[in-house]
Amino acid sequence: SSRVHIGVCRDEKTFEPVEYYNKLSTTGCTLTEQDIVLVLDPMCATAGSAIATITILKKWGAKNIRFLNILAAPEGLRKMADEVPDVKVFTCAIDEKLNEKGYIVPGLGDAGDRQFNTVH
Repeated sequence: SSRVHIGVCRDEKTFEPVEYYNKLSTTGCTLTEQDIVLVLDPMCATAGSAIATITILKKWGAKNIRFLNILAAPEGLRKMADEVPDVKVFTCAIDEKLNEKGYIVPGLGDAGDRQFNTVH
């Protein structure tokens, strides 16, 4: 099996995804129709980063994609279903909604802040 990292984050002002890291072209990996590609993201709020990552992977040739996350908002899951209906989605919990800042409510706080012990 191979592992690659694609870094995508959300611009907090526009809510648009921003790619900041991508090593796909340097991995030497090739995919077959049967290969399963896993996209991991702790939270799915607007789904912008997830869909951007999936789009990158599809351009690379991925066909059998699964999205795994811990906490999602209904709005993000609906957007995933609308824009990438062929991707199987697995989530542990669905919270109530997004607030005006695009954060999951009640949510867990920012995943990056929790992972790296930072505060914005």
